[in-house]
Amino acid sequence: MTTATEHAPVMANNLRQFLALTLGSVGVVYGDIGTSPLYAFREALRPFGGSGVGRAEVVGLISVMIWALTIIVTFKYVLFLLRADNDGEGGTLSLLALLMKKTKRHTPVMLLAGILGAALFIGDAMITPALSVLSAVEGLKLVTPALDDYVLPISVAIMLVLFAVQSHGTGAVSVLFGPITLVWFLVVGAAGIAHIGDDLGILAAFNPVHAIVFLWDAGLVGFIVLGAVFLTVTGAEALYADLGHFGRRPIQVAWLAIVFPALALNYLGQGALVLAHPETASNPFYLMFPSWALLPVVILATAATIIASQAVITGAFSLVRQAIHLGFLPRFEICFTSETQTGQIYLPVVNTVLLTGVLVLIFVFGDSESLATAYGVSVSGAMVVTTVLAFEFVRRLWGWSVVAATAILLPLFLLELVFFGANLFKIHDGGYVPILIAGTLMAMMWTWRKGVSLLREKTARHDIPLDQFIAAVERRSEHAPVDVPGTAIFLTATPDTTPAVLLHNIKHNHVLHERNVILTIKTARIPYVSEDDRYTLTKVSDRFSRLELRFGFMDDQNVSKALAHCRKEGFKFEIMSTSFYLGRRTLVADPNSGLPKWQDKLFIAMAGSAIDPTEYFHLPPNRVVELGEQMII
Repeated sequence: MTTATEHAPVMANNLRQFLALTLGSVGVVYGDIGTSPLYAFREALRPFGGSGVGRAEVVGLISVMIWALTIIVTFKYVLFLLRADNDGEGGTLSLLALLMKKTKRHTPVMLLAGILGAALFIGDAMITPALSVLSAVEGLKLVTPALDDYVLPISVAIMLVLFAVQSHGTGAVSVLFGPITLVWFLVVGAAGIAHIGDDLGILAAFNPVHAIVFLWDAGLVGFIVLGAVFLTVTGAEALYADLGHFGRRPIQVAWLAIVFPALALNYLGQGALVLAHPETASNPFYLMFPSWALLPVVILATAATIIASQAVITGAFSLVRQAIHLGFLPRFEICFTSETQTGQIYLPVVNTVLLTGVLVLIFVFGDSESLATAYGVSVSGAMVVTTVLAFEFVRRLWGWSVVAATAILLPLFLLELVFFGANLFKIHDGGYVPILIAGTLMAMMWTWRKGVSLLREKTARHDIPLDQFIAAVERRSEHAPVDVPGTAIFLTATPDTTPAVLLHNIKHNHVLHERNVILTIKTARIPYVSEDDRYTLTKVSDRFSRLELRFGFMDDQNVSKALAHCRKEGFKFEIMSTSFYLGRRTLVADPNSGLPKWQDKLFIAMAGSAIDPTEYFHLPPNRVVELGEQMII
């Protein structure tokens, strides 16, 4: 019989692990949304003329912010969407992958929604670091105006260092993320508590009626202000995307016990401060602190914004890897920076693009006030996309009726649509930036998807069924190829047809190996595939076999490692007598290909930027043979 004493160590270990995950989620998951108090209320006050803002406007604004946090973050993401996971993984593309697996068909609307959501998130990954770090470093101007000229150089230096360390991995640094961000939230919450007493009338903001009355009375100005109010909830999409790193319960507990109370208290404190001292409306967050505490708070805020930046950069890496494996982007180099955590990855191309985008934004906009106008469009758009996909998810996978799904999600959809519309008012002031970024990324992903599909259609016209080819080469006619010892592995996307590289090998080299394996690599619609389900080996004839390797869209597609596992399970081959045959295509644009000329050129450029399959699939370089061909597309 098991005693309570025997259970105690297990329960203690589980509790420690849960607390560690909760603390980690505070740092990584909530780093972005946790830095919003730096600029959200300040930007929402700006249309009212700063110190001229009245009591009703201040209370109404704080009420809108608190209820936006409650409805969008707490209800939609923390309590609802975190339950809509794909084997523990969250995010727009995980949701899309799950729907694609369930429906068995790729509807254009569904694909477009997934591509749009992914493009908007990557655009957010450029704007968040620039805005957050600029907002934090600008606090130096309050320490002493003499530091004003150094804000931009310091921000640029921080960005250069941040992106430079990505290749070394974030494992060691991430250990500090949770504790530093926890201190940040404690300071943020304490500052709010210290100032709520400045005007206890701010507590009326908990009444949603003040939010409704404010928006009704403010009219068009109130609608425009919603674009700034939305800055309060930016980072909620990252919350859902990071589900796989920490799990649902730790993320929920961190929000309800630490993050939400700290944010609500701080916004209440900022509101009370402005009510009591209208002149503080120019920068209410930093003016909450006494002069002696300004420099430590600026340093802490800078650390928090760096952590927030790291979170969205890591999220962009993960999202691009998912997009590659789901067929939305060409294969880019993926470096694993941890031997134990597969989620810790580094993509050099993506890192360079993000750094370039961040630096351009910093130099073009110059300060956080200007850059804040560009923020919000991408995040609000991504939220609308997620709600659309969630509607399909609850109907197809949870079995909800159309009426039930509409009753729950339509109010959320309309609210987010209002926020999105309010952000569109900022297009002429910089809101066009995330739209341009997202539009460019969407064009690239859609072009790649269409180009690959067209390429497959063209090659299919000349395909020879594998069974027919095997029957022909095994007749042993006078023109039969020469037999050579060893194993040849031919990579192909269509296992039932003869790989072009196999046909070229016989045509030009006139040889056929003793054993031939037709290898197909498939990406499953789940994040990870276990080793036991990794491969299927089918013997076609004495000399030919089909091998299918399956990877999840979050897996490292390491073919050499998978083949080694196959060997342990009985697949007989020696690596030193095995050759991997790859086909290398040189694409030539054709105006009559079915794609516009610009898409032809874009697709060819993207194909040229892809990493060599030898590196991507971790094949032994000294055992790879490449045969090239030209193809008109």
